[in-house]
Amino acid sequence: MRIIVIGGDAAGMSAAAQARKRRKADDLEVIAFERGEFTSYSACGIPYWIGGLVDGPDALIARNPAAFAESGITVHTGHEVTGIDLSARTVTVRSADREFSEGFDELVYAAGAVPVRPKWAAGPMRGVFGMQTLGDGAAVEAWIAETSPKNAVVIGAGYIGVEMAEALLRRGLSVTLVEQSPQPMSTIDPDMGALVAKSIEGMGITLRTGVTVQSLESRSPASGSSASGSSASGSLASGSSASGSDRIGAVVTDAGTLPADLVILGLGVRPNTELAKAAGIPLGATGGLATDLRQRVTGPSGLVEGVWAAGDCTQVLNRVSGRQVHVPLGTHANKQGRVAGINLGGGYATFPGIIGTGITKICDLEVARTGLSSKEADTAGYRYVTATVSSTNRAGYMPGADPMTVKVIAEKESGLLLGAQIVGKAEAAKRIDAFAVAVWNRMTVTEMTALDLGYAPPFAPVWDPVLIAARKADEAL
Repeated sequence: MRIIVIGGDAAGMSAAAQARKRRKADDLEVIAFERGEFTSYSACGIPYWIGGLVDGPDALIARNPAAFAESGITVHTGHEVTGIDLSARTVTVRSADREFSEGFDELVYAAGAVPVRPKWAAGPMRGVFGMQTLGDGAAVEAWIAETSPKNAVVIGAGYIGVEMAEALLRRGLSVTLVEQSPQPMSTIDPDMGALVAKSIEGMGITLRTGVTVQSLESRSPASGSSASGSSASGSLASGSSASGSDRIGAVVTDAGTLPADLVILGLGVRPNTELAKAAGIPLGATGGLATDLRQRVTGPSGLVEGVWAAGDCTQVLNRVSGRQVHVPLGTHANKQGRVAGINLGGGYATFPGIIGTGITKICDLEVARTGLSSKEADTAGYRYVTATVSSTNRAGYMPGADPMTVKVIAEKESGLLLGAQIVGKAEAAKRIDAFAVAVWNRMTVTEMTALDLGYAPPFAPVWDPVLIAARKADEAL
């Protein structure tokens, strides 16, 4: 049997590794094609590389092609799959010097996601970067080393946006964070987002919310002045020269023009499914590939024979709302890839869905969420109550006691925990895991009030913030 894997990062290589591990016979051949330069790397670590907290890119790579070869998996980097023929059971592959076809018995589609590009970011401009791959990180590093930029504009205040804002601030740049929504971190409720906004502004980052980007302006390298009317964007290839008239000079918004020597696009991603669509593989309601619990691709007519999918190119079930969603995270990609690989190797495994857990930090502020936000609960049709409490990470009399705010959302009739959000300083955000376990197991806030959580003054108050929030939500019922 020959397995072809499209995509050499978390989902694809997890599938390849698990299939190879469980079926060691010589009659199994596993071949992976990756259009980029790297395999199995932590894209989530790129902002911390740019910020100087970790080395890169090698430190962010879990396994390279040579390591996979030792375990019997052939990986071709710099090879892009450009076509899929389901009838002939072949893929068309293009490299720098040739194009060829390769046959398969089973196909794992793990092409990931691609950055969202508005019309004003449709073409190339030097100094403007997406932040999706290690190549993007290397390009930013090269640009900083070559041009010594002073003013950075980060467009989009979601997870990658706030993390890159911190990274560039650490590198000594003047940073402006632009967000079209009224608040940063729109995956949390507005009242919690207001806490994040206040903290960001106190860090030395200029936050501009409710602002719409209209275009990007280039500047002449000789004069340093902006050339109005240019409306383009793209990633600088690693090692590209910073000279040329298409170098970024400013970001034009409906609230004024912002000087910029470097721009990061943090506008989110969409499933990379164009290749699948062209091959006649059906897509789900979110635009991602739909799969069954075993990661086999499905459509209106049932299973797509011999085609599996995992990672950011798929849609997943939100176990709380019951809706299909697209949530691109490495945690889900690794789990889905593992499930697909176990099944391909002759075992049995399922991926039951997600509950929307997310966590990040910007400087010394930690932000986390799980389950549904108020907006998502409204969309799902829930009647609910909320409770918001302020507490500390440790006993108040202990050194290093820092404040945190915890918000809980519970179904009005049953008391079922629907979601939780946390904003605070050190040791705040990982408390979201207690809420995540409770949401996953469909606990009520009443049940949570009796949880036997660990207590000692250096770690928590006698009433942990998790318990206080659950108790307040129980009272609100």
